[in-house]
Amino acid sequence: MNRVVTGAHYGLRDWLAQRITAIIMAVYTLIILCVFMLGLPVNYGVWKDLFAQGWMRVATLLFAASLAWHVWVGVRDILMDYVRPLGLRFTLEMLVLFTIAGYLGWTIQILWR
Repeated sequence: MNRVVTGAHYGLRDWLAQRITAIIMAVYTLIILCVFMLGLPVNYGVWKDLFAQGWMRVATLLFAASLAWHVWVGVRDILMDYVRPLGLRFTLEMLVLFTIAGYLGWTIQILWR
C-alpha cells in the first residue's frame, strides 16, 4: 500500500485556529448587532461616523483577517481531502489564496483610504 500523508502536521494548530477565528468573528458580530440595536438609522452618515473611529476599523480588520484565515483552513482541508491530482490541488489552492489575499487587500483599502 502506497500511503501519502499530506497535511498531517496541521491538525492541532488548524483546529485551534478555527476556534479562535470563530470566536473573534462571533464577538465582532455581537458588536455589529449592538450597533443596530441602538436604534440609529442605518444610513451612510451613521456608517461613516462608526467607521471613522479607529477601534472600529481595527476590529473590522481583525474580523476580516480572522475570516480569511478561517476560510483558508477550511477550503485547504477540503481540497486536501477531495482533490487527488497534486497539480490541480496546488492550482486550486493558489487561486483560493490569491482570492483571499485580494479580498483582504480590498478590505484594507476600504478601511484606510
